[in-house]
Amino acid sequence: MQVIILANVLEYFDNLVTLLYEKNYFGFEETALDYVTELYDDIIATLPIRTRKQAPAYFNKYGKGMYYAVFQKNKQTQWYVFFKMYRKAEELYFQVRYITNNHTVAQYL
Repeated sequence: MQVIILANVLEYFDNLVTLLYEKNYFGFEETALDYVTELYDDIIATLPIRTRKQAPAYFNKYGKGMYYAVFQKNKQTQWYVFFKMYRKAEELYFQVRYITNNHTVAQYL
């Protein structure tokens, strides 16, 4: 099994560090970087074994036939990772196409 993160999602992670620091969710930029790095590493390491659900039609703009998994990082924030699964030459791939949190999209799930 292999997890592939699309370029737009990698860019989101880069921007997320700055956003979290500038909005004062973290007092130090390094702490924001640690938080985002931990989230990224958790996705890479555990996405294939996480419980997945079919993504609602609202998320078809990021790809049809997607699934999502939930990553709880603290009491207030759940991250939703949207992905497609496909098999190629006996290898199962998880292609991460979108990521967001409960503060943004909870009403659509």
